[in-house]
Amino acid sequence: MESQTVTSGAGAFAPAADLESRAYAKVVRRLVPFLMLCYLGAYLDRVNVGFAKLQMMSDLQWSNTVYGLGAGVFFIGYFLFEVPSNMILHRFGARRWLARIMITWAMISASFSVVESATAFYALRFLLGVAEAGFAPGVILYITYWFPSARRAKVMAIFFMAIPLASIVGAPLSGWIMDAFAGVQGLRGWQWLFVLEALPSLLLGIAILFYLDDGISSAKWLTPEEKAILQRNIADEEGGKVAHHSAKDFLADRRLWLLTGIYFFIVMGQYGITFWLPTIVKNAGVYDLTKVGLLAGIPYAVALITLPFVGRSSDRTLARRLHCGGPMLVAAAALFALPFTDGIGMALALLSVAAAGAICATAQFWALPTALLGGMTAAAGIATINCIANLAGFFSPSLVGWLNDVTGQQGAGLWLTSGALLLGTLLLTLVPKQMVDR
Repeated sequence: MESQTVTSGAGAFAPAADLESRAYAKVVRRLVPFLMLCYLGAYLDRVNVGFAKLQMMSDLQWSNTVYGLGAGVFFIGYFLFEVPSNMILHRFGARRWLARIMITWAMISASFSVVESATAFYALRFLLGVAEAGFAPGVILYITYWFPSARRAKVMAIFFMAIPLASIVGAPLSGWIMDAFAGVQGLRGWQWLFVLEALPSLLLGIAILFYLDDGISSAKWLTPEEKAILQRNIADEEGGKVAHHSAKDFLADRRLWLLTGIYFFIVMGQYGITFWLPTIVKNAGVYDLTKVGLLAGIPYAVALITLPFVGRSSDRTLARRLHCGGPMLVAAAALFALPFTDGIGMALALLSVAAAGAICATAQFWALPTALLGGMTAAAGIATINCIANLAGFFSPSLVGWLNDVTGQQGAGLWLTSGALLLGTLLLTLVPKQMVDR
């Protein structure tokens, strides 16, 4: 087949495939590391409560149930405001709306430093969910503006590397802050934790206003030829996607609810690990908070290494269901075995397998709905799936905390988390292969 050529801005000719590859490489370099850094800030602010718990509970005399409910109520606010947030982003542009999200949540996150009662804790966690609502699905939607589905799994995998990075960086940083700043200016270590870890999100939120573009057409760093190729690829793909013309058709689409159910159980598994991992490490016999932080980062380092390999394999084979379901099964098995282990070494090994599996499943899941939905349906669909599924972030820590209190055993909560991932895998088998695999 004869190679197509296009004229570059310099007047020379280059094969269209080469220009396309260079254009996508430029977009990846420009957008993905920055978006990953923003999500790292979001995730750090979302889960640092897991470390603050190690001091807050004794200082404020709270139970596991109080902590679990507070950790989970974040997702109620998230649920209520996520779909409207994504619709606003799609209609008015990503740059200003993503900046608004980050700046608002940074201010609320810092406010946790003055919390004294369980009621105030619940209220601030709810408001944090309201503030952050729409960020993750907004970025996922934003990625669909630039990359067709065949290139998206690898990009999603790189973006979701922010989750393990937040814990690799955040776990030892959180432990160190709580030790090093304890008593400074009369504040406890956990109070400094909330103040200092809110600063990156505040600065990044301001940076978004100057760095991001709303879409391909407004990107001054792309040549006209590069813009034409990227826009053509997106337009060609949009023609084959589902676009509902009424709310009734949208809500009646069974595929939407099947995907929501799958992601619900993935999120339940992921947050069952995230919110309780520092406690699991401490209960394995590690009491120094800095050491807890360093060791808690190990499972996420394993996940960080695993993510790009799974993403590349998914894009190469286009076997989307396998690359989502396989990690879920592996994570479920590791969590089921965890209560039967003795010693910190084996606990960390199983936690590493579980964290890698759950986070890889999270990243690979988004290759499913983004391959199906287009236009405003994509904006609403991604947000709907994410907001309903993230209610699992409410149920998971709440149920795990309650089960641990009632049974007096850490294993009960781990088995619940394992079962959730197994159920998600079973639901994934109901997704017709021809819908998502190419």
